[in-house]
Amino acid sequence: MLEKSTTRKVTLRLIPFLFLCFFISILDRVNISFAALQMNEDLGFSNAIFGLGAGIFFLGYFLLEVPGSAIMTRIGARRWISRIMVSWAIIAILMAFVTEPWQFYTARFLLGVAEASFYPCMVYYLSGFFQSKHHAKAIAAFMLAIPGANAVGAPLSTFLMQIEWLNLAGWQWLFILEAVPALILGIICFFYLDDRLEDVKWLKEEEKNWLLEVTQKEKEAKQQVKHYTFAQALKDRDVLILSAGYFCWMFGYYGINMFLPTVTESMSESLSITTQGLGWLLGLMYAIAMVAMILVGNHSDKKNERRWHVAACLTTSAVAMIASSYVAETNIVLSFVLLTIALCGAFGAYSPFWAIPPSFLTESAAAGAIALINSIGNLGGFFGPYAVGYIRDATGSFTMSMIFLGVSMILSSLIIIFLVKQSGKAVSRIAEKKLGKSS
Repeated sequence: MLEKSTTRKVTLRLIPFLFLCFFISILDRVNISFAALQMNEDLGFSNAIFGLGAGIFFLGYFLLEVPGSAIMTRIGARRWISRIMVSWAIIAILMAFVTEPWQFYTARFLLGVAEASFYPCMVYYLSGFFQSKHHAKAIAAFMLAIPGANAVGAPLSTFLMQIEWLNLAGWQWLFILEAVPALILGIICFFYLDDRLEDVKWLKEEEKNWLLEVTQKEKEAKQQVKHYTFAQALKDRDVLILSAGYFCWMFGYYGINMFLPTVTESMSESLSITTQGLGWLLGLMYAIAMVAMILVGNHSDKKNERRWHVAACLTTSAVAMIASSYVAETNIVLSFVLLTIALCGAFGAYSPFWAIPPSFLTESAAAGAIALINSIGNLGGFFGPYAVGYIRDATGSFTMSMIFLGVSMILSSLIIIFLVKQSGKAVSRIAEKKLGKSS
């Protein structure tokens, strides 16, 4: 009963708020894909220019990810998350006033710099408040913000693009209005979160003592498997391999995600769907992906298995993505169904994947590993959109781009299955023995 009540209280306190913060983060990151429906024409941007601008965000993200996470472990997640949200909100608003490609590239790069280490901070923070066996579920609940932001953002963004106030176009108001919540939440964050479990005032003493004991036992168990510092974790074999696998995955994921409104716009014309209607349709597709994400996270925790869950999701996504491009000209409805399946696979892999690093690393080492994996992986977010834009301009079709992205995701699944050795099961067994002895 104590475990159940404590876990529920921690979940209700942290997950909704962190979900909302991450939701706004993803919204500000991907709203560029919807803005492109107007912005590219207004500013005369080609697919290649847009793809480079969309992807260069991840170059800035890459450069500051690990240093930012190192700073976070010293000053605390609360202050660092607050700083991130306020700074990215200001830059996101400035995105509304770009007129030239170099301004577009600069603003997107600085947005990546501002947001760097935000996600590792979130995962690291949650790992300090939950038992390892609840990690995938906790991460999945928080990471529902990714498909959730797309599900809500699709109809919201297409709606906001219809606004034309003060001689500003709809795509400009889209950037401004979707950035304001980040500014507000960044300020609230500083007062709402606690840096450490020891500092919380919202748990009863017995609940806090129980959770401190359990998490401490797990830390000791992890250190028996691998006792690393922040810097040592950056050179760990499994961390580097996870980074490579995540790179291939993000190459495919962001390649399709950043161009999905553009890809589906031409398809929707065959069904006589308006831009607002397309927004609702894309929102439904992402909502279905949210359900898939919950189911995969729960099943991964139940089986205490991560790698095969990730590989199955990514392979399914890749096959559906490629198949969708081939049937688009003959069966639009089936193509949309296959794209939905592709999204379900791409999002479903998130929670089991990110439950792997905290399963064998502790505290600053886990923060360093998560930061490195995320930074290297998100370089795929730089190359993927640019590759799609370049191939689309060169061939006049998105088919070759989808094949390219699909192959990259299949490669990711093979890397994770055959090269990653650490799954956290050894840690779980040691922790269970320690808890058994102490009870």
